[in-house]
Amino acid sequence: MKRKKPSDIKAKQARPAAVPPAERQTAKDDSETTALSLQRGKLSPAMEAYFGKCQEKLGFVPNVLTAYAFDNAKLEAFAAFYNDLMLAPSGLSKLEREMIAVVVSSQNRCYYCLTAHGAAVRTYSGDAVLGELMAMNYRAAKLTKKQRAMLDFAVKMTNESWTIDDEDRDALRRVGFSDRDIFDIAAVAGFFNMSNRIASATDMRPNAVYHKQAR
Repeated sequence: MKRKKPSDIKAKQARPAAVPPAERQTAKDDSETTALSLQRGKLSPAMEAYFGKCQEKLGFVPNVLTAYAFDNAKLEAFAAFYNDLMLAPSGLSKLEREMIAVVVSSQNRCYYCLTAHGAAVRTYSGDAVLGELMAMNYRAAKLTKKQRAMLDFAVKMTNESWTIDDEDRDALRRVGFSDRDIFDIAAVAGFFNMSNRIASATDMRPNAVYHKQAR
C-alpha cells in the first residue's frame, strides 16, 4: 500500500469545507434591512414612483430607501438631499463625490456605505482596484493632487472638524477648487457622516447585489 506524503495530507487538511449557500449570508444582507422593527408606511405617489424608477433603472430598490420608508416625510427629505448632493450639477464629478462618500465611510467603518458607494466608485471609474483602495486606504491610490487634497479635507472634517481653519480651505483653493466646490466637499462629507451613523446605529444592511457590481 502506497503511503501518502505528509505534504499531501497537509494540503488535504488545509482545504476548507464547502459552506452551504444558506449559511453564507452571515451578514444577512437582503434578508434584514435594519435591526429595527419598523413597518413600511403609506408612501406618496412621488415616492412610489421613485421606488418604481429605482427598480426599473437599477433592478432593485436600495435598502437605505427601504429603511426610511416607515416615514414618507423622512424618506422624501433623505432622497431629495441625497439626489441634490450626489447627482445635481457641481464642480465635483460624480466619481469624486462617490470617492468622498467611501473615504468618509471608511473612517467611520460603515458597512452599508462602504459596500454601496464602493460599488459606485468601481462603476464610475471602471476600475475595481480604485474602488478597493478608496475603501481600504485612499493614500495608496494614484490620485491627482486635487483629489488627494479633497479627500484629506474630508477625512479631517470627519475626524477633527473643529480644527479646520483658513489654512485648510486655502489648501483646496491652491489646487483649483472654488469656494462653491469647498462647500460641496463639506456638504457631501457631512451628509455621509450623518448617514454612516444612522446606518451603524440601525445595523442597516446593503443590497447583496452591490458586492458583485463592476468587478
